[in-house]
Amino acid sequence: MSKAFRRTVLNAVKQEFDGRQRVIIENLSPELDGGKYPAKAVEGGFIVVEADIFVDGADTISAELCARPSGTSDWHRSPMHPIGNDRWSGSLDVGSPGSYEYTIEAWVDHFLTWQKGLIKKTEANQEVSLDLRIGALLIDAGVARSTAADAEELKRYAAAVRSGEPAVSVKAVLDTRLAELMARAPDKSCASLYEKILLLTVEQKKAGFSSWYELFPRSWASEPGRHGTFRECSRMLPMIAGMGFDVLYLPPIHPIGDAKRKGKNNALVAAPGEPGSCWAIGNSDGGHKAVHPELGTVDDFRKFVAEAESHGISVALDIAFQCSPDHPWVKDHPTWFRWRPDGTVQFAENPPKKYEDILPIDFESADWQNLWVELKSIFLFWIENGVKIFRVDNPHTKAFGFWEWAIASIRAEHPDTVFLAEAFTRPKLMARLAKAGYSQSYSYFTWRNTKHDLQGYLTELTTSGLEHFMRPNFWPNTPDILPDELQSGDRRKFIIRMVLAATLSSNYGMYGPAYELCEHLPVAEGKEDYLDSEKYEIKQWDLDRPGNIRAEITRVNRIRKDNAALQQTADITFVQIEASAGREDDYLMGYVKRTEDNSNIILVVVNLDHSNTRGGWLRFPLERFGLSHEHPFKVEDLLSGMSYDWNGEWNYVEVNPGNMPAHIFRVTLG
Repeated sequence: MSKAFRRTVLNAVKQEFDGRQRVIIENLSPELDGGKYPAKAVEGGFIVVEADIFVDGADTISAELCARPSGTSDWHRSPMHPIGNDRWSGSLDVGSPGSYEYTIEAWVDHFLTWQKGLIKKTEANQEVSLDLRIGALLIDAGVARSTAADAEELKRYAAAVRSGEPAVSVKAVLDTRLAELMARAPDKSCASLYEKILLLTVEQKKAGFSSWYELFPRSWASEPGRHGTFRECSRMLPMIAGMGFDVLYLPPIHPIGDAKRKGKNNALVAAPGEPGSCWAIGNSDGGHKAVHPELGTVDDFRKFVAEAESHGISVALDIAFQCSPDHPWVKDHPTWFRWRPDGTVQFAENPPKKYEDILPIDFESADWQNLWVELKSIFLFWIENGVKIFRVDNPHTKAFGFWEWAIASIRAEHPDTVFLAEAFTRPKLMARLAKAGYSQSYSYFTWRNTKHDLQGYLTELTTSGLEHFMRPNFWPNTPDILPDELQSGDRRKFIIRMVLAATLSSNYGMYGPAYELCEHLPVAEGKEDYLDSEKYEIKQWDLDRPGNIRAEITRVNRIRKDNAALQQTADITFVQIEASAGREDDYLMGYVKRTEDNSNIILVVVNLDHSNTRGGWLRFPLERFGLSHEHPFKVEDLLSGMSYDWNGEWNYVEVNPGNMPAHIFRVTLG
């Protein structure tokens, strides 16, 4: 290496880093795609950050997790702690919704290194007079970095260390107050800062914990045979709130196209007077910023939203970026659609299905900039009219770049907005939508029925890294999906799927009142569409029909609201249940959820066999709570009100689906 080249390298080194910064910080988590996307948290919650932090040699390290609102300069700092194998962990409470930044700072803590060395020497009865002098100098340096009050205390400790009386000096060194004062004024002259400042999105509470109820407002007229209005639908609000739901999701409320309108059971031609699918948006009355005239006006909708809020319910609005052939955009912005050689516009298809009443938008349009601005403005319009939560139809069929831009810019003005992705699609697409900013996502829960499949899916969602940015929302049914598992009509199956959805995931929802009434007839064998689907006709529902499960839903929702352990998804531990010695029961599924401080612990046991009583020996993971395998504790079944004394890790459980196909135990460890 030439002298000139060596000099160039050394100059570059001097400019880029200080060689005295010896601490290494790497493998930070969460860090999404190298910091391209933000991690997520919920207001009033916390974020846990881990990293590998180490230094050459045996010096002692101190580290801090640093966070601040984006656009500000002062860091809020929280100490990190080693958790083994040079891995460190720290957590920070997060504030109101908005954008935040976080990173890690770590340094060689010369005071702690000296203190630990001195303790070892005194325990070995070695001479420490010179070490005490070194320590006094370290304390003197701390005085210069401290507040006036702390500095006076540190001076007294320095004097004690210099006293010349070994007992006095060692006592001062061991005083925890000294370590506390020095920790408040650390020497960071050679501190290492993680190479990146990472992003964190903090969302409103319902992004992390919510109970959704979907209904079609047009089916709630006060008299049969007529199209319902928002004013009439308001009478449903007390019942929905009473069942424990806090998000009411409305399918599209816009004018419906006449051209190619679908009829009952998705018939290609609608009969006179049939209302059509509300996802075929737009006609001469307007498009995505208009309200279907038979539902009312925008002002009526705004009043409906306000009344729902008075019951503790947030109205979630469906945003479906598609149009009927009658939508004003087709005439005013023809380049936003794809046109075929015969001069007709391309309708939506999913062979063999054809959706002639729906035109997809072309995200490769030459006029894409104006298209993006208009689509974003739809969200802003409804936000101005009281909506904070949006369920977005098929977002995986729209450009990912659009979602990244639109959600970020909307949140910059309205940080309390929540976006649910209705994306029953491939795993990588679902994950990318979550990275792009979606608060929640539909999931594969609807088709996970066996114990093996459910446990495997939850393990994937909570331990693969997805937990840092993707929040599932479990739906046992939707207007489009009547799963085979429910088509028998057995109410016990409906209860099982509801309990699983509500306790496995902190966010869950159902399409009602079809679900609580146990609607179960498919349009044809082997199909998941409902017979006489409400998508294509106005229904009349008998809410008190015998066999409904409204009471069971209400009870489970109340348990969710009363137990913080069920208000999160990521901390879940599946437990072993043996039907006989050494043989796992394939139908009894158990799992533990807990709060970070273990103040609330819930054990759920579900019998996936709806026809038979099943029992087995359940192993409760006492070791996770630092308790011996023989520790006695109490469990209270919040569904039945019965309490039991359990002794040690193995206890017998039995679930009779004829009574209730699940136990939800609150655990008191004593």
